Amino acid sequence: MTGSESRVVAPLRAESITLGYENKTISTDLSLVIPEQKFTAIIGPNGCGKSTLLRGLARLIKPTQGTILLNGTDLLTLPSRAIALQLGLLPQSATAPDGITVYDLVARGRFPHQTMLRQWSDSDATAVTQAMAATGVETLATQLVDELSGGQRQRVWIAMALAQDTSILLLDEPTTFLDIAHQVDLLSLLHGLTKNGDRTLVAVLHELNLAARYADQLVVMCGGEIYAIGKPAEVITEQMMQEVFGLQCRIMPDPETGTPLTIPRVK
Repeated sequence: MTGSESRVVAPLRAESITLGYENKTISTDLSLVIPEQKFTAIIGPNGCGKSTLLRGLARLIKPTQGTILLNGTDLLTLPSRAIALQLGLLPQSATAPDGITVYDLVARGRFPHQTMLRQWSDSDATAVTQAMAATGVETLATQLVDELSGGQRQRVWIAMALAQDTSILLLDEPTTFLDIAHQVDLLSLLHGLTKNGDRTLVAVLHELNLAARYADQLVVMCGGEIYAIGKPAEVITEQMMQEVFGLQCRIMPDPETGTPLTIPRVK
């Protein structure tokens, strides 16, 4: 592993975890610190274990070894509702119930905040309205989700995750189906949430240049292992691109941000 993990406040931490499905192990002995109020992007080639790691952090997969700590408490010991009040998740392939409107789907993000004694409130309505405005779907409120385009639907799911209003948000390929303009808008929004001190974000991303531009920390995975952890300028190197992605390229500063910009070499 290259890069380093500084001693930071860690609302989410994995300690020597092993993850897999049934009898197939995907990753062994992974350790990872998610820094507070920062944007962490997990990158790597297809099939390297990115989504598996994210699912483990969300307790959708239970580690067969090791521990995941949520604000210092073993994730496996917490009730589901307690987790849902602290940690939100946008999975890779979310499906909406038939016949549900955009507003009603986004409103489902408020379910963890409601109890027998606390039903729908003005604060719930405000959270939903703000989430829809942030993702640009407020004009779609009365439309059926299954009538939307793929990009519109993806933004609605992101709005639901934002409406949950958790301090930690995990997103598995949130830019799927989005055109480049909406990818930039979304990642700028997510980056802003951390800079405003509101959220700690972890996202699986495929577009390396956008990940390098917007993320504070990159986790590079290869073959089920963590190859490197660090700031984009520390881990985006020509050597890493060759060893992890099998791509010969040049790395130069992004003229807009100064972050690493990957330029594939012409074969």
